[in-house]
Amino acid sequence: MQRDDEAVSPVIATVLLLAITVLLTSMVFIMMSTTLDSTEKANPKISLSVRSLSNGYHVITVTSIDQPIDPLRVNWSINNISGQSSVDSQGLVEEIYGTVGTNVSFHDRDAGWSITKGDYFVINCENLDCGKGFHSFKLVHGSQDDRIVLKEIKIPALES
Repeated sequence: MQRDDEAVSPVIATVLLLAITVLLTSMVFIMMSTTLDSTEKANPKISLSVRSLSNGYHVITVTSIDQPIDPLRVNWSINNISGQSSVDSQGLVEEIYGTVGTNVSFHDRDAGWSITKGDYFVINCENLDCGKGFHSFKLVHGSQDDRIVLKEIKIPALES
């Protein structure tokens, strides 16, 4: 009588190997797909301070922020709040990034192409006629379909 030393036939071993490989691959795929799902980020929280200067300018500084924000996704506006509720001036932060000599400019202190703590906006309220205490500065984050107001701060009257 001849004894068979093989425990499993090669065909069955190949089928088992393929089954285990497919099972492990699907488990890894399921684990990775749940981590790659786009989870909604929390809205950025920002604090601003404003200071009026004797030369007709206002400086609005980012005093705290919980996450850096891309200037491409932030709009600014100067709004008349004296009852007319009109927008006097507006635009993207990207458009005023690092500009000098314009009515509104944004200065990135760490030059990291993001809005972070210590960055500031300079507003020429003499030219824009927003230095009488009837205007606000507003930052809005997001795209056309998904906009949230980050912060709105009243622009004080210019020092005499």
